[in-house]
Amino acid sequence: MNLSITTILIIITVAASLFAWNKPEILQRWMFNPHAVQTRREYHRFLTSGFIHQDYLHLFFNMFTLYFFGSMIEQIYGYIFGDLGGVIYVVMYLVAIVVADFSTYKKHKDHPNYNSLGASGGVAAVVFSAILYDPTNNIYLFAIIPIPGFILGILFLMYSFQRSKQTGDRINHDAHLWGALFGVAFTIVLNPAVVTRFIQEISNFQLF
Repeated sequence: MNLSITTILIIITVAASLFAWNKPEILQRWMFNPHAVQTRREYHRFLTSGFIHQDYLHLFFNMFTLYFFGSMIEQIYGYIFGDLGGVIYVVMYLVAIVVADFSTYKKHKDHPNYNSLGASGGVAAVVFSAILYDPTNNIYLFAIIPIPGFILGILFLMYSFQRSKQTGDRINHDAHLWGALFGVAFTIVLNPAVVTRFIQEISNFQLF
């Protein structure tokens, strides 16, 4: 049985999350704690935190999103870059997880009790890469409300930017924001022609 790269990423993430939930010491060691990174040089946390989640709902939402958008990007990259497509896709996903936490590290490196975990940075990068390639395709908000991808993407960036300046919830909005921006930058650097196609599709778009 040949498994897609997206399916393999999901299996690894689910397995890592389940394992960490049953090993509290591992969960603590793998989650992103900027203070531990700064004081104990535990740089592995930039990456391992992207493979563990807070609970089943958190895990399901990220993996559900990754399944649909990751499968799309895996196919597109395979078509454009051939055998290298899968490697490029994995590199984007993993690097996005790391890059998405840079802002969090700078903001919370002096806060010993701050922790963050989840694949949101990598998933956001994949979603926004998909939006660049197919900006007018509907994305279903809460799996119910259809919104064109480029419109939802703009709203998401605005919301994440605003929320990143506030405190009060346990969601790492910085990771969402920077993961998404990294996905856009990576996709454009990889395939600059996507910008022209994106503009053309937006120009021809009619909401009604």
